[in-house]
Order: sequence, then structure tokens, then C-alpha cells
Amino acid sequence: MNKTQLYGLVLAGGKSTRMGTDKGAITYHNIPQREYLYNLLSTVCDSTFYSIREDQKQEFANQERVIVDENKFKGPYNGLLSAYNTNSNVAWLILACDLPLIDLTALQQLIKERDYTKLATAFATKESKLPEPLCAIWEPEALKISKAYLNAGNGSCPRKFLINSDIKLVYPEQDTVLLNANSKEEYKAALQKIEEQVIK
Repeated sequence: MNKTQLYGLVLAGGKSTRMGTDKGAITYHNIPQREYLYNLLSTVCDSTFYSIREDQKQEFANQERVIVDENKFKGPYNGLLSAYNTNSNVAWLILACDLPLIDLTALQQLIKERDYTKLATAFATKESKLPEPLCAIWEPEALKISKAYLNAGNGSCPRKFLINSDIKLVYPEQDTVLLNANSKEEYKAALQKIEEQVIK
């Protein structure tokens, strides 16, 4: 079995309701977070794309690098399956914009430990041991099965799908890379951790 190509996808189409501002536009590393993630993925993937809403198209100069949500499914699956429908023959490394501490070292670890015989290879913290669906490599078969899973009315939670599937969990060297920043309080906490890393 040959490894399929690996494409990167930055999920930048969320409404960011809890944060109160577009999480993709927040600056943690001197550039908007979605650009930071895009640059990271471009370093390790064969090709990289932004997943966006229709009303965001004017924000992106390079239209060839965006995949517009088809709005056929709810939640994050909207972006995942819109990407799959664009290219169903590649694996997709998914990153959500609420991961301000994810770095190149972590992504290289995830890719190195990828098991392409499984449906997905997902990061998990040592504490939760639960897959992070939006920091994971989804093999083509996983997204194919996901469409049937959703159409059967099994809910729209990608984590639940992964929990009940044959996947590989990878534990990052530092759990902090999986810190989620979905509120202003979490944003401030993320900034503080970034500042602490710079001081070190």
C-alpha cells in the first residue's frame, strides 16, 4: 500500500462566536493566525488550502488556494467534506484556527507517526486520551465513511466519529501545543504562554 499525498487544510470558516472576533485573523505570531497555520502546513504538506465561507472570498487574494464551504453538513465537517469533495484521493491534515501553540515540531511528529493503514492519525493529550479531530490527518477512506456516517443521522461531531473508528493516537511531546483558544480569556492565556516561550 502506498502512502497517499498529504494536503493541508486550515479551517478558517468558523463564526468564532465565543471569541467575538474572527479567530483566523487574530495575531499570535506577528501575522494572522490562519496565515501562520497555512505557512506551517505548506512546509510539511504537498499542497495547502484555506477552508472558508462564501462571504470570506474577498479576503483571500489567491483564490486557487481556498475551498469554499458547500454547506452540506454541520460544524467542522462542513470544511472537511468540502475539501474531500474537491479532492477525494488525498489525505488531509486538518488544523483549526483555535490552536495558537501548534508548531512545526509538533506537525513533523504527527506526520512521522502517521499510520496510513488506519482511518486517521490524530493528536491527543496524555490527560484526555481523546482524539483532536481538528489537529489530525484524515485518510481518504475516513472522509468517505464520514459522509455515510452523517447521512445516517449519527450526529455531526468529528471527535465522536474518530473515537468509534480505527485510528492511531499520537501524543505530542508538549500537551500545550493542543491548547484551544476559543474565548478572550483563553486568548490571553495563549499569549502569556507564547511570551514565556520567547523568554526561554
